[in-house]
Amino acid sequence: MNREDAAGRLIAEAIAARVFPAAVAEYGGSGGVEWQHAAGRLTFDAASPTTTLATPFDLASLTKVVATTTIVMQLQASHALRLDEPAADAIAEWRGADREAVTVRDLLEHASGLPARLVDAPPAGRREFEHEICAIRLEYPPRSRSIYSDLGFILLGFLAADRGGASLAEQFERVWVQLKTGAPADDGLLTFELPRDRRPSAAPTMPLDEDPRRGRLLAGEVHDNYAAALGGVAGHAGLFGAAPAVGRFARAILRAARGNANVLPPFTPANIALFTTQSTVPGSSRALGWDRMLPTSSCGTRMSPSAFGHVGFTGTSLWIDPARDRYYVLLTNRACGGGSLDDLRTIRRAFHDALAGA
Repeated sequence: MNREDAAGRLIAEAIAARVFPAAVAEYGGSGGVEWQHAAGRLTFDAASPTTTLATPFDLASLTKVVATTTIVMQLQASHALRLDEPAADAIAEWRGADREAVTVRDLLEHASGLPARLVDAPPAGRREFEHEICAIRLEYPPRSRSIYSDLGFILLGFLAADRGGASLAEQFERVWVQLKTGAPADDGLLTFELPRDRRPSAAPTMPLDEDPRRGRLLAGEVHDNYAAALGGVAGHAGLFGAAPAVGRFARAILRAARGNANVLPPFTPANIALFTTQSTVPGSSRALGWDRMLPTSSCGTRMSPSAFGHVGFTGTSLWIDPARDRYYVLLTNRACGGGSLDDLRTIRRAFHDALAGA
Protein backbone atom coordinates (compact mmCIF):
# COMPACT_ATOMS: atom_id res chain seq x y z
CA MET A 1 0.00 0.00 0.00
CA ASN A 2 1.42 3.40 -0.98
CA ARG A 3 1.47 6.45 1.26
CA GLU A 4 -1.61 8.06 -0.23
CA ASP A 5 -3.66 4.89 0.10
CA ALA A 6 -2.54 4.49 3.71
CA ALA A 7 -3.53 8.07 4.52
CA GLY A 8 -6.88 7.63 2.75
CA ARG A 9 -7.59 4.45 4.68
CA LEU A 10 -6.86 6.21 7.98
CA ILE A 11 -9.38 8.91 7.07
CA ALA A 12 -12.00 6.30 6.13
CA GLU A 13 -11.46 4.47 9.42
CA ALA A 14 -11.78 7.73 11.36
CA ILE A 15 -15.09 8.50 9.64
CA ALA A 16 -16.34 4.99 10.37
CA ALA A 17 -15.33 5.49 14.03
CA ARG A 18 -17.24 8.80 14.04
CA VAL A 19 -14.19 10.93 14.83
CA PHE A 20 -15.48 13.34 12.16
CA PRO A 21 -18.06 13.12 9.37
CA ALA A 22 -16.19 15.05 6.65
CA ALA A 23 -12.54 15.35 5.65
CA VAL A 24 -10.49 16.79 2.81
CA ALA A 25 -6.74 16.27 2.61
CA GLU A 26 -4.02 17.59 0.35
CA TYR A 27 -0.29 17.26 0.25
CA GLY A 28 2.41 18.30 -2.14
CA GLY A 29 5.61 20.27 -2.52
CA SER A 30 6.78 23.65 -3.69
CA GLY A 31 6.21 22.50 -7.28
CA GLY A 32 2.52 21.75 -6.81
CA VAL A 33 -0.14 19.38 -5.55
CA GLU A 34 0.71 15.67 -5.36
CA TRP A 35 -2.42 14.22 -3.75
CA GLN A 36 -5.95 15.34 -2.90
CA HIS A 37 -8.63 13.34 -1.18
CA ALA A 38 -12.21 14.12 -0.10
CA ALA A 39 -14.16 11.69 2.09
CA GLY A 40 -17.37 11.36 4.06
CA ARG A 41 -20.49 13.49 4.23
CA LEU A 42 -20.99 16.93 5.70
CA THR A 43 -22.67 15.44 8.79
CA PHE A 44 -23.17 11.93 10.18
CA ASP A 45 -26.65 11.89 8.62
CA ALA A 46 -26.66 9.37 5.76
CA ALA A 47 -28.69 11.83 3.66
CA SER A 48 -26.17 14.64 4.11
CA PRO A 49 -24.33 15.92 1.01
CA THR A 50 -21.06 14.25 0.03
CA THR A 51 -17.85 16.07 0.87
CA THR A 52 -15.93 17.46 -2.13
CA LEU A 53 -12.59 19.17 -2.67
CA ALA A 54 -14.49 22.47 -2.80
CA THR A 55 -16.13 22.00 0.62
CA PRO A 56 -15.38 25.02 2.82
CA PHE A 57 -14.34 24.27 6.43
CA ASP A 58 -14.25 26.46 9.51
CA LEU A 59 -10.46 26.74 9.86
CA ALA A 60 -10.67 27.85 13.51
CA SER A 61 -7.17 28.58 14.87
CA LEU A 62 -5.52 28.17 11.48
CA THR A 63 -6.75 31.78 11.27
CA LYS A 64 -3.91 32.68 13.63
CA VAL A 65 -1.21 31.75 11.13
CA VAL A 66 -2.92 31.96 7.74
CA ALA A 67 -4.48 35.38 8.30
CA THR A 68 -3.31 37.21 11.44
CA THR A 69 0.36 36.23 11.40
CA THR A 70 0.52 36.95 7.66
CA ILE A 71 -0.94 40.44 8.12
CA VAL A 72 1.36 41.18 11.08
CA MET A 73 4.29 40.01 8.96
CA GLN A 74 3.20 42.36 6.20
CA LEU A 75 2.83 45.29 8.62
CA GLN A 76 6.22 44.55 10.15
CA ALA A 77 7.86 44.44 6.72
CA SER A 78 6.32 47.80 5.82
CA HIS A 79 7.40 49.28 9.18
CA ALA A 80 3.81 49.89 10.25
CA LEU A 81 4.64 48.04 13.46
CA ARG A 82 7.70 46.59 15.18
CA LEU A 83 7.84 43.14 16.73
CA ASP A 84 9.64 44.47 19.78
CA GLU A 85 7.51 47.54 20.36
CA PRO A 86 5.66 47.52 23.70
CA ALA A 87 2.07 46.36 23.48
CA ALA A 88 1.17 49.42 25.55
CA ASP A 89 2.25 51.65 22.67
CA ALA A 90 -0.27 49.97 20.39
CA ILE A 91 -3.13 49.10 22.77
CA ALA A 92 -4.40 52.00 24.83
CA GLU A 93 -5.76 49.96 27.77
CA TRP A 94 -2.72 47.70 28.12
CA ARG A 95 -1.45 49.25 31.35
CA GLY A 96 0.14 48.04 34.59
CA ALA A 97 3.56 47.29 36.01
CA ASP A 98 3.16 43.57 35.29
CA ARG A 99 2.50 44.31 31.60
CA GLU A 100 4.96 47.06 30.74
CA ALA A 101 7.56 44.76 29.20
CA VAL A 102 5.12 42.83 26.96
CA THR A 103 5.74 43.29 23.24
CA VAL A 104 4.04 42.40 19.98
CA ARG A 105 6.52 39.52 19.72
CA ASP A 106 5.31 38.16 23.08
CA LEU A 107 1.72 38.13 21.88
CA LEU A 108 2.74 36.23 18.73
CA GLU A 109 4.75 33.72 20.78
CA HIS A 110 1.95 33.14 23.32
CA ALA A 111 4.32 34.40 26.02
CA SER A 112 2.54 37.59 27.17
CA GLY A 113 1.23 36.21 30.45
CA LEU A 114 -2.36 36.14 29.22
CA PRO A 115 -4.49 33.06 29.97
CA ALA A 116 -6.10 31.06 27.20
CA ARG A 117 -9.60 32.51 27.51
CA LEU A 118 -11.71 34.88 29.60
CA VAL A 119 -13.38 33.69 32.80
CA ASP A 120 -16.84 34.95 31.86
CA ALA A 121 -18.91 34.76 28.68
CA PRO A 122 -17.61 36.79 25.75
CA PRO A 123 -18.55 40.47 25.79
CA ALA A 124 -20.26 42.18 22.86
CA GLY A 125 -17.92 44.02 20.53
CA ARG A 126 -14.33 45.14 20.23
CA ARG A 127 -14.27 47.84 22.91
CA GLU A 128 -15.55 45.47 25.59
CA PHE A 129 -13.23 42.66 24.49
CA GLU A 130 -10.20 44.94 24.58
CA HIS A 131 -11.11 46.18 28.05
CA GLU A 132 -11.67 42.68 29.45
CA ILE A 133 -8.43 41.30 28.00
CA CYS A 134 -6.38 44.27 29.19
CA ALA A 135 -7.90 44.10 32.68
CA ILE A 136 -7.61 40.35 33.23
CA ARG A 137 -4.94 39.21 35.69
CA LEU A 138 -1.85 37.79 33.98
CA GLU A 139 -1.39 34.09 34.58
CA TYR A 140 2.42 34.13 34.68
CA PRO A 141 5.30 36.62 34.32
CA PRO A 142 5.74 37.51 30.64
CA ARG A 143 8.33 35.39 28.77
CA SER A 144 8.80 33.06 31.73
CA ARG A 145 6.77 30.42 29.87
CA SER A 146 4.34 30.01 26.99
CA ILE A 147 0.60 29.37 27.37
CA TYR A 148 -1.50 29.17 24.23
CA SER A 149 -3.81 32.18 24.29
CA ASP A 150 -6.72 33.15 22.07
CA LEU A 151 -6.80 36.44 23.94
CA GLY A 152 -3.36 37.50 22.72
CA PHE A 153 -4.35 36.88 19.12
CA ILE A 154 -7.62 38.75 19.53
CA LEU A 155 -5.51 41.77 20.54
CA LEU A 156 -3.22 41.19 17.55
CA GLY A 157 -6.27 41.24 15.29
CA PHE A 158 -7.29 44.61 16.72
CA LEU A 159 -3.76 45.93 16.36
CA ALA A 160 -3.48 44.71 12.76
CA ALA A 161 -6.74 46.44 11.86
CA ASP A 162 -5.58 49.71 13.43
CA ARG A 163 -2.13 49.73 11.86
CA GLY A 164 -3.32 48.47 8.49
CA GLY A 165 -6.14 50.98 8.24
CA ALA A 166 -8.66 48.27 7.31
CA SER A 167 -10.26 45.23 8.89
CA LEU A 168 -8.33 41.99 9.17
CA ALA A 169 -10.73 40.51 6.61
CA GLU A 170 -10.09 43.27 4.08
CA GLN A 171 -6.32 43.10 4.48
CA PHE A 172 -6.26 39.32 4.15
CA GLU A 173 -8.49 39.43 1.07
CA ARG A 174 -5.89 41.62 -0.64
CA VAL A 175 -3.16 39.10 0.16
CA TRP A 176 -5.29 36.19 -1.06
CA VAL A 177 -6.20 37.93 -4.33
CA GLN A 178 -2.49 38.49 -4.89
CA LEU A 179 -1.71 34.81 -4.26
CA LYS A 180 -4.42 33.70 -6.69
CA THR A 181 -3.30 35.99 -9.51
CA GLY A 182 -2.41 33.92 -12.55
CA ALA A 183 -3.62 30.69 -10.97
CA PRO A 184 -4.57 28.11 -13.63
CA ALA A 185 -7.46 26.71 -11.59
CA ASP A 186 -9.98 27.74 -8.96
CA ASP A 187 -8.66 26.61 -5.59
CA GLY A 188 -11.85 27.51 -3.79
CA LEU A 189 -12.50 29.94 -1.00
CA LEU A 190 -10.23 31.31 1.69
CA THR A 191 -12.16 34.06 3.42
CA PHE A 192 -13.59 35.40 6.66
CA GLU A 193 -16.96 36.08 5.08
CA LEU A 194 -18.35 32.97 3.46
CA PRO A 195 -20.91 34.01 0.80
CA ARG A 196 -24.46 33.12 1.78
CA ASP A 197 -24.92 30.90 -1.27
CA ARG A 198 -21.89 28.82 -0.21
CA ARG A 199 -22.89 28.34 3.42
CA PRO A 200 -25.14 25.29 2.81
CA SER A 201 -22.17 23.52 1.19
CA ALA A 202 -19.83 24.20 4.15
CA ALA A 203 -18.87 21.45 6.57
CA PRO A 204 -21.00 22.36 9.61
CA THR A 205 -20.09 22.37 13.29
CA MET A 206 -22.10 22.18 16.52
CA PRO A 207 -21.82 24.92 19.18
CA LEU A 208 -20.26 24.15 22.54
CA ASP A 209 -22.56 23.76 25.55
CA GLU A 210 -21.75 27.26 26.85
CA ASP A 211 -22.59 28.85 23.50
CA PRO A 212 -26.05 30.48 23.36
CA ARG A 213 -26.32 29.18 19.77
CA ARG A 214 -26.36 25.58 21.07
CA GLY A 215 -29.05 23.34 19.68
CA ARG A 216 -28.52 24.11 15.99
CA LEU A 217 -25.91 23.41 13.33
CA LEU A 218 -23.53 26.19 12.34
CA ALA A 219 -23.27 25.94 8.56
CA GLY A 220 -20.86 28.55 7.25
CA GLU A 221 -21.10 30.33 10.60
CA VAL A 222 -18.00 30.55 12.79
CA HIS A 223 -17.84 27.93 15.56
CA ASP A 224 -15.80 29.95 18.07
CA ASN A 225 -18.14 32.02 20.24
CA TYR A 226 -15.56 34.80 20.76
CA ALA A 227 -15.18 35.22 17.01
CA ALA A 228 -18.98 35.14 16.65
CA ALA A 229 -19.28 37.95 19.21
CA LEU A 230 -16.85 39.97 17.08
CA GLY A 231 -18.93 39.54 13.94
CA GLY A 232 -17.01 36.55 12.58
CA VAL A 233 -13.73 38.41 12.03
CA ALA A 234 -11.13 37.97 14.77
CA GLY A 235 -7.41 37.48 15.14
CA HIS A 236 -7.73 33.99 16.60
CA ALA A 237 -10.55 32.44 14.54
CA GLY A 238 -13.11 33.17 11.83
CA LEU A 239 -11.44 32.12 8.57
CA PHE A 240 -13.15 29.60 6.27
CA GLY A 241 -11.40 27.74 3.51
CA ALA A 242 -11.30 24.80 1.14
CA ALA A 243 -8.30 22.47 1.28
CA PRO A 244 -6.94 23.44 -2.17
CA ALA A 245 -6.97 27.11 -1.13
CA VAL A 246 -5.09 26.33 2.07
CA GLY A 247 -2.69 24.32 -0.07
CA ARG A 248 -2.04 27.30 -2.36
CA PHE A 249 -1.24 29.39 0.72
CA ALA A 250 1.05 26.63 2.04
CA ARG A 251 3.00 26.45 -1.23
CA ALA A 252 3.73 30.19 -1.08
CA ILE A 253 5.10 29.78 2.44
CA LEU A 254 7.02 26.62 1.50
CA ARG A 255 8.70 28.21 -1.52
CA ALA A 256 9.86 31.16 0.55
CA ALA A 257 11.02 28.88 3.39
CA ARG A 258 13.17 27.03 0.84
CA GLY A 259 14.79 30.29 -0.29
CA ASN A 260 12.79 31.02 -3.42
CA ALA A 261 12.94 34.79 -3.82
CA ASN A 262 10.49 34.77 -6.74
CA VAL A 263 7.48 35.23 -4.47
CA LEU A 264 5.24 38.15 -3.68
CA PRO A 265 5.62 40.06 -0.41
CA PRO A 266 5.19 39.49 2.44
CA PHE A 267 6.19 35.89 1.59
CA THR A 268 9.92 36.54 1.27
CA PRO A 269 12.58 34.10 2.48
CA ALA A 270 13.75 36.59 5.13
CA ASN A 271 10.25 37.15 6.50
CA ILE A 272 9.39 33.45 6.62
CA ALA A 273 12.71 32.64 8.31
CA LEU A 274 12.04 35.34 10.93
CA PHE A 275 8.48 34.22 11.68
CA THR A 276 9.25 30.49 11.85
CA THR A 277 12.31 30.69 14.11
CA GLN A 278 11.59 28.96 17.41
CA SER A 279 11.05 31.16 20.46
CA THR A 280 13.71 31.53 23.14
CA VAL A 281 11.04 31.33 25.87
CA PRO A 282 11.90 28.39 28.17
CA GLY A 283 10.13 25.19 27.14
CA SER A 284 8.26 26.82 24.24
CA SER A 285 7.75 25.18 20.86
CA ARG A 286 6.29 28.40 19.44
CA ALA A 287 7.63 30.67 16.74
CA LEU A 288 5.93 33.93 15.69
CA GLY A 289 2.38 32.63 15.38
CA TRP A 290 3.52 29.25 14.07
CA ASP A 291 4.28 26.12 16.12
CA ARG A 292 7.41 24.05 15.64
CA MET A 293 7.87 20.31 15.33
CA LEU A 294 8.21 18.28 18.54
CA PRO A 295 8.05 14.47 18.97
CA THR A 296 4.63 14.99 20.59
CA SER A 297 3.29 17.36 17.91
CA SER A 298 0.24 16.76 15.74
CA CYS A 299 2.61 16.47 12.77
CA GLY A 300 3.75 13.04 13.98
CA THR A 301 7.32 11.82 14.23
CA ARG A 302 8.62 11.69 10.64
CA MET A 303 8.94 15.32 9.62
CA SER A 304 12.25 17.13 9.79
CA PRO A 305 13.16 19.41 12.71
CA SER A 306 12.58 22.39 10.40
CA ALA A 307 8.83 21.66 10.12
CA PHE A 308 6.28 24.20 11.36
CA GLY A 309 2.52 24.32 11.40
CA HIS A 310 -0.68 24.85 13.37
CA VAL A 311 -3.99 23.19 14.19
CA GLY A 312 -7.59 24.31 14.72
CA PHE A 313 -10.13 23.22 17.35
CA THR A 314 -12.79 22.31 14.77
CA GLY A 315 -10.48 19.61 13.37
CA THR A 316 -8.13 21.37 10.97
CA SER A 317 -4.36 21.31 10.55
CA LEU A 318 -1.58 22.61 8.32
CA TRP A 319 2.06 21.51 8.48
CA ILE A 320 4.96 22.59 6.28
CA ASP A 321 8.35 20.83 6.09
CA PRO A 322 10.90 22.91 4.14
CA ALA A 323 13.74 20.39 4.45
CA ARG A 324 11.62 17.71 2.77
CA ASP A 325 9.81 20.13 0.44
CA ARG A 326 6.40 19.00 1.66
CA TYR A 327 3.19 20.52 2.99
CA TYR A 328 0.23 18.69 4.52
CA VAL A 329 -3.36 19.94 4.80
CA LEU A 330 -6.02 18.02 6.72
CA LEU A 331 -9.42 19.67 7.17
CA THR A 332 -12.18 17.94 9.14
CA ASN A 333 -15.24 18.99 11.13
CA ARG A 334 -14.66 17.01 14.30
CA ALA A 335 -16.69 19.70 16.08
CA CYS A 336 -19.85 18.34 14.44
CA GLY A 337 -20.63 15.73 17.07
CA GLY A 338 -17.40 13.84 16.38
CA GLY A 339 -14.78 12.30 18.61
CA SER A 340 -12.62 13.81 21.33
CA LEU A 341 -9.59 16.01 20.84
CA ASP A 342 -7.44 13.02 21.83
CA ASP A 343 -9.09 10.94 19.10
CA LEU A 344 -8.27 13.64 16.56
CA ARG A 345 -4.67 14.00 17.78
CA THR A 346 -4.15 10.27 17.22
CA ILE A 347 -5.55 10.49 13.68
CA ARG A 348 -3.48 13.57 12.83
CA ARG A 349 -0.24 11.96 13.94
CA ALA A 350 -0.95 8.75 12.04
CA PHE A 351 -2.02 10.71 8.94
CA HIS A 352 1.18 12.77 8.85
CA ASP A 353 3.38 9.74 9.58
CA ALA A 354 1.72 7.82 6.72
CA LEU A 355 2.41 10.59 4.20
CA ALA A 356 5.85 11.59 5.51
CA GLY A 357 7.12 8.00 5.23
CA ALA A 358 10.12 6.51 6.92
